Amino acid sequence: MTVAEESHFGRAAARLGMAQPPLSQRVQRLERELEVRLFDRSSRKVALTKAGTLLLPEARELLARAGTLRAAARRIRDGESGLLRAALSPDIAGATVAALLTAFQEQCPAVELELNELSTAEQLDRFAARQLDVGLLHHPCDVNGLELGPVLRRDLGVLLPRASPAAKHTDVPLTALTGHDLVLFPRSGSPALYDDLLSTCARGGYTPPAVRHGRGASFVRGLVLSAAAVAFAPRDTQGDSEDPDLAWRPLTGAPLAWRHSAAWPRGHGDVAVRAFAEAAEQALRATADARPDAPTRSMHLRPAAEYWL
Repeated sequence: MTVAEESHFGRAAARLGMAQPPLSQRVQRLERELEVRLFDRSSRKVALTKAGTLLLPEARELLARAGTLRAAARRIRDGESGLLRAALSPDIAGATVAALLTAFQEQCPAVELELNELSTAEQLDRFAARQLDVGLLHHPCDVNGLELGPVLRRDLGVLLPRASPAAKHTDVPLTALTGHDLVLFPRSGSPALYDDLLSTCARGGYTPPAVRHGRGASFVRGLVLSAAAVAFAPRDTQGDSEDPDLAWRPLTGAPLAWRHSAAWPRGHGDVAVRAFAEAAEQALRATADARPDAPTRSMHLRPAAEYWL
């Protein structure tokens, strides 16, 4: 990899802290073992052959997987000690985070947990870069190369100005939101979920005149109040009594929901990873009124997203 990046054996040897002749010999041994020529050599530069170009991504992945293996070994050595890199989506309520941390620490007291707040898209990017061990994703999303825990559903209600006529309903049909702008998370955070949510709204008779974007709870509430807009949120993250000018109402028929599951790279579900996944499931059930959402038919993977069909 270093020779390919430098296109020069001398510079590559300097980066690796070794002499040039042993580096050339090691590359030659690798070429003999693989039975392909990896580099075209000249007195001035080194260039990858077609075989070398095709094999370089495989080499990067092997080294990344070796690093993941070492990290897992450190976690399970001496009573499962080490570092676990984990992530939650930004919509997880504080009570759920606290319950998850308590449950995980009870199961793995010696593991250092590095917990990040990341969107589904950001988690998928980190999984691909081997920079994340386990996360809590929103579905639908592309789950190629991942293993999943149970899928849990959190029904969404609507946050709206208390003065809105729709707030007079005990539960609000989507059609009653006509005329209100919608405040939604940025599409880049979870493109498939974003599109799926807007499609469900349209099928239910609500097409917002405009979609405004926000992630933080205070920012979303400000947009709802100032723009006479609405936002979708589970009850556990948007209470009815926190602001006298806002109201939260369930949606008629519960047409919208967040669907979550823990996820980790396939084949990397060690003790600490599975403990985090179990703690996340327990916390969502106990604090966020989440319930299993197993499909009645098979789950099919489309190129860009996963859908229940």
